[in-house]
Amino acid sequence: MKKHNIFQLFLIVAILFLPTILLAQDAPEKPVLSLNLKYYNDNNTSQHLMVIAKSKIEGKFQLIENIPVQFYISSVENKHNLIGSAITNGKGEATVIISENAKSEWLKSSNQNFIVTSVATKKFEATRGEVAIIKAKIKLDTTDGKIIMAKLLALIDTSWKPIAGVDVIIGVKRLGGILNANETPTYTTDSSGAVLAEYKRDSLPGDNKGNIVLIASVVDNDTYGNLSSEMKAPWGKYYPYTSKFNDRTLFARRGYSPIWLELLAYTIVVAVWGVIIFLLIQIRSIKKLGFE
Repeated sequence: MKKHNIFQLFLIVAILFLPTILLAQDAPEKPVLSLNLKYYNDNNTSQHLMVIAKSKIEGKFQLIENIPVQFYISSVENKHNLIGSAITNGKGEATVIISENAKSEWLKSSNQNFIVTSVATKKFEATRGEVAIIKAKIKLDTTDGKIIMAKLLALIDTSWKPIAGVDVIIGVKRLGGILNANETPTYTTDSSGAVLAEYKRDSLPGDNKGNIVLIASVVDNDTYGNLSSEMKAPWGKYYPYTSKFNDRTLFARRGYSPIWLELLAYTIVVAVWGVIIFLLIQIRSIKKLGFE
């Protein structure tokens, strides 16, 4: 083959593959997506999983929304182990309830492994996250003298056994979270798996019967996940609601502001307009003096 023909062949091959090479070089590397999976046992009655999607972009971790995720129990190979699907919200979170379709797999062992996977998107590659837990629960009770007792039990083999050395938060459930029962933020379970906390929130408002909701919780434990247990106790105060709609208060409706506030406002208005009128009168007098 002549050198001229070889050069032409090389040129044709270069023209054909050059765009592909340039595109491969220009294509930016996709950031790594992280899926942080958490397990929750809610009041020993229901369980759910929550995943938090985040990625390090421009040197900072950011929560990633609109990521389709799928939750599995034990393994992803068996389609029957699929618990559910979701899409991350504006906080990068997605939640799914562990429903009846996972019951057979859930009952097989006291140790459970949960998996979350994401599909590939334009910005991120497909990834997965896992969390392994041992089944556990909290028993909550009260004793005389307003003492709250919580006991942590874990399923070892086929029996529930007390667990020592785990931090437990004990308090009162409020709209903004958990209000500690006293000055102590957390308690550590003893050899019997129990902790005791004295309730010192005597003036705390309750429902119309004076009941409050006590709660004991384990938060982000590496072995047992997130656990909570609740119960009602008649230790709150009932404060009847009294309407202030027709009372004169600082934040009342129009025409019902405090008398002192109205007098202050009207005095300022009168004083300002009085000064303005006085100045206008003085300007008129000056003009008259100028014509005389």
